[in-house]
Amino acid sequence: MIRAIALGFLLFVSSITMSQSFFTPADSLKKGRLLGVSTGVATVWAGSMLGLSQVWYKDIPKSKFHSFDDSKEWLQMDKAGHFYAAYKINQLTSDLFIWSGLNKKTSLWLGTGISLGYQTTFEIFDGYSKDWGFSWSDMAGNAIGSFSYLGQQLIWGEERIIPKFSTFPTQFASIRPEVLGSNFGESFLKDYNGQTYWLSFSPGTFFKNSKIPKWACISVGYSVYGKLVGDESSYTDVNTGITYSAKREVKLSLDIDFSKLPIKRPWLKAVVKQFNYLKIPFPTVIYRGNQFVGSWSGW
Repeated sequence: MIRAIALGFLLFVSSITMSQSFFTPADSLKKGRLLGVSTGVATVWAGSMLGLSQVWYKDIPKSKFHSFDDSKEWLQMDKAGHFYAAYKINQLTSDLFIWSGLNKKTSLWLGTGISLGYQTTFEIFDGYSKDWGFSWSDMAGNAIGSFSYLGQQLIWGEERIIPKFSTFPTQFASIRPEVLGSNFGESFLKDYNGQTYWLSFSPGTFFKNSKIPKWACISVGYSVYGKLVGDESSYTDVNTGITYSAKREVKLSLDIDFSKLPIKRPWLKAVVKQFNYLKIPFPTVIYRGNQFVGSWSGW
């Protein structure tokens, strides 16, 4: 998950840079743009793999290639992360190829292939790691995420159901800092209790005569609470004697589709669209375990 977010951030930065520089896609193939996009994607892909092989995997014990079933760990929060990352990588790379002037369908299939290929490379690395392994459930999350974006574009010609992400610090990281993070940066990525993966959609995009603005969204989120061990449903803190029981959370909130705001300036519309990667704080109803709770921000 950490590695997927890292790539997503790099591509996110590159997409903003291009949007601010050129604002709109080319109306015909621009070889210079296509070369730049292709080189950029290849450089990020190769560079991240080389870097991770020297940093992330360098001191990890190796073994023969093998698979590993982690489908029941962390109440599938990591699978939601794979879905989100694969979807966004597809979206970003597809947008970049469309910007270069390639036709939309070709760009979408290229984005899908790059998204799946990039994520699969990580799984192959994991397959040779003694403590992990090639995860078919991770690959399922990658595939569903990549093809969810492709499918929406092929069926509707637009993005109507938007995956989003939110995170916040929790009290749980301090209980198991070696697993959930010992500082803000680590817990930001490792503490699943603070993460929520959302699907935002606007009823206005599904009904032609709807008076609901297309930018006004309903958002459904998934998270966990009190999850301190990957494959255990409870954890007892040896320092306090308190036992924490893991619970799933389903959240209901409102949101904004920034790509559909009525903004006329191309440069501003391109920049504002980037906010669609994150869920804005908004009052939320949370179903946790067997009870409902409320939150002013969704956290």
